[in-house]
Formats: sequence, C-alpha cells, structure tokens
Amino acid sequence: MEIKETILTGDRPTGKLHLGHYVGSLKNRVELQDKYKQFVMIADAQALTDNAENPEKVRENVLEVAMDYLAVGLDPKKTTIFIQSMVPEIAELTVFYLNLVTVNRLSRNPTVKTEIQQKGFGQSVPAGFFVYPVSQAADITCVQGTLVPVGEDQLPMIEQTNEIVRSFNRIYKTDILKECKALLPKIGGRLPGIDGQAKMSKSLGNAIYLSDPEDVLLQKVMKMYTDPNHLRVDDPGQIEGNVVFSYLDIFDGDKEKVEELKAHYQKGGLGDVKLKKYLFEVLNNFLKPIREKRKELEKNPQEVMKIVLDGTEKAREVAKEVYSKVRKAMCLDYK
Repeated sequence: MEIKETILTGDRPTGKLHLGHYVGSLKNRVELQDKYKQFVMIADAQALTDNAENPEKVRENVLEVAMDYLAVGLDPKKTTIFIQSMVPEIAELTVFYLNLVTVNRLSRNPTVKTEIQQKGFGQSVPAGFFVYPVSQAADITCVQGTLVPVGEDQLPMIEQTNEIVRSFNRIYKTDILKECKALLPKIGGRLPGIDGQAKMSKSLGNAIYLSDPEDVLLQKVMKMYTDPNHLRVDDPGQIEGNVVFSYLDIFDGDKEKVEELKAHYQKGGLGDVKLKKYLFEVLNNFLKPIREKRKELEKNPQEVMKIVLDGTEKAREVAKEVYSKVRKAMCLDYK
C-alpha cells in the first residue's frame, strides 16, 4: 500500500498511560501505523509548561510512556517515536509562529480556556502553557503532519494550527507548510473513570493503568461506580451511566453476552459483585499480554531508550528540512 499521508500524535510524559489513552488514541495508532507514515511524540517540553518545578517527574516518565507505546504494539520499524525537546527545530518554529497569532486569539481558544480552569491557574497562567497551541502547530508542521488523531476537545487546536499555516503561507508567499485534518477516534470517545467521572485521568485518581498488576486491577474494578440505587441483587438496575457496562461495551468482544448481561441487570437478579468479577476477567485478559510485554521491556530500559533516541534522530532529520525551508521563506537563510 502506498503511504500518502503523515500522522503526528503523542502524549505528555507525566505518568504511565491508562485505558483512557488506549481507547482515545493508542488503539488507533497501532492500526494506523500500517497505513500511514506515523510519528509519535513524547511531549516532554509541553509537559514542563505546568511541571516546570518537577522536571524529574517528566524525565522519568519519558521512559515509562515509551514502554507503554511498545507494549501495546507500536512498532519502531513502522512508527517513529521521538522526544519533543530533542528536536530543537520545534522550539525555533514556535518562536516564528508566535508572531502570526494574537494574544486575543489565544485567549479565545476553548481548549486552552478549559484546561486553565481545570488546573486552577487563575491569573497565574504560565506563558508556556498559554501559548502551547502555537507549540503544537510547530509539532505538527515540523514533520509535515497532515493527519492528527485527537479527541473532539482538541479540535480547536487543529483549527488554530491551520490558521497559523495559512497565515505563514500567505505572508511569505509560499506553500511550504501543509494544513492538517483531525482524525477522531472510532470508538466511544472518552473512557469514563472508575468513579463515574466523565474522564479517566491521572490527576483524578480514577484510572486503570496499562501496567496495573492483577491484584490492583481487581481492586479498581471492584470499586467501580455502577447504579447507586441497585441495593439488592433482585432489584432492577440501570445501565445508563453504569461504568461497568461502559467498559464492557468497549472491551468485551462477545457483544451478545454483553446484551444478555444488560437485560439481566435491568430485569433484576444480577448483582454488582458478579458483574464486576466478569469485567475483571475481560480486562485482565486484555491487559495480560500488554503487561507481559512491558515486563520484558523493563528488563532492558537502555534498549527502549535507544529505540526512542533513534526515532528522535529520524524525526529531527525531517524537521531540519522543514525548518530550512521556513527560514528561506522568511529571508533568514544567511548562509
């Protein structure tokens, strides 16, 4: 198959990856690597925009995230995994792009506004965090990304990237930079947290991690939010908003069995404990090969880092070429 488009995607290394990451992006990345030229970025520089006082946390998690990538099936022969801060052209492109967007426009970006509120910055927003849509435009354009897998909440970021691309090409009378399209996940958007919150999140403490051992997985599943009014086994239960069924819909391949469980639960006679034990088996069977692959990777962290550093060199070669063309278009090619 001829590969025609380039994908850029990635994660901030602020912790191990969880099932929400898998549903939102990792599953797609594994499938897409056979169809597209794919770059997956470990966004350590972006992580520092709200972790500047804790660089050790970011550094340690670069390796953790890389192991999660490889454990779920990203193949370094098909997917280029790289570290954001080790491609300095990204930072330099960001400086140039900052001149193409106004402070007012950045302040109106709904994704940024929401995340500022979630993190409780108030009037103390780090400048790097405020302008990270511009940095993201540099991430995408440095590898000439044309497809960017994102959730719906990130669509304003793609829109802003394309605005910067159009401004650059218009002002400097060129077509160097390419616009990109958002690639939304096929399945279910966000995975709810085990507590019933709308989003699984490290910061909310409601996540199941890809590396969770069996005993931890069981503890988390048994804590899952179901139907608070389902007090006795014989009581009819609700499936809407019931986290256990949300997970079964996504991770249980036996859809007929899931529908039977739903009907039984709604009728009454199916207890939460029995239901959760069934979900545990489903999730444990799903996570077991990922967990085993990760344990093998943990035995040789140097090899994992070598894969990432090799990928970084490949990404930087592409970024250097883009950056050189950008400088020439801006009349900054002094030699």
